[in-house]
Amino acid sequence: MRIMKSNYIFLRDVRFHACHGVLPQEQAVGTDFMVSVRLGVDFSDAMETDDVADTVSYADVYELLKQEMSVTSRLLEHVAGRMVKAIRDAFPTVTSIALSIEKINPPMGADCKGAGVEICWSSLNNDKTVG
Repeated sequence: MRIMKSNYIFLRDVRFHACHGVLPQEQAVGTDFMVSVRLGVDFSDAMETDDVADTVSYADVYELLKQEMSVTSRLLEHVAGRMVKAIRDAFPTVTSIALSIEKINPPMGADCKGAGVEICWSSLNNDKTVG
């Protein structure tokens, strides 16, 4: 089969409760977060074989996200960087990662649905890499 130009595996708006934040209350009580990730993966073989071994399992990606969300950090930048590194280490066939973490209702005195960070990494970039 011909390789497709762009193939992606994604998880959208995965909700976690975690204790990330600069404020002591955030680290003690925690808050809710939404994580989304899109991975560039050539799964053209899986389209033919119907075998999960020929792709990246989004269930496995979820377990990595869950593991990193359980490690308390002050900054979402740190959490996002760890997630990207964990995905890259676990799945060397991934060619790009777009990952966002959104803190729901952040404690900053603003009427705001959420605030967060986004990382876009590509194996084609030669500039600063994550991890």
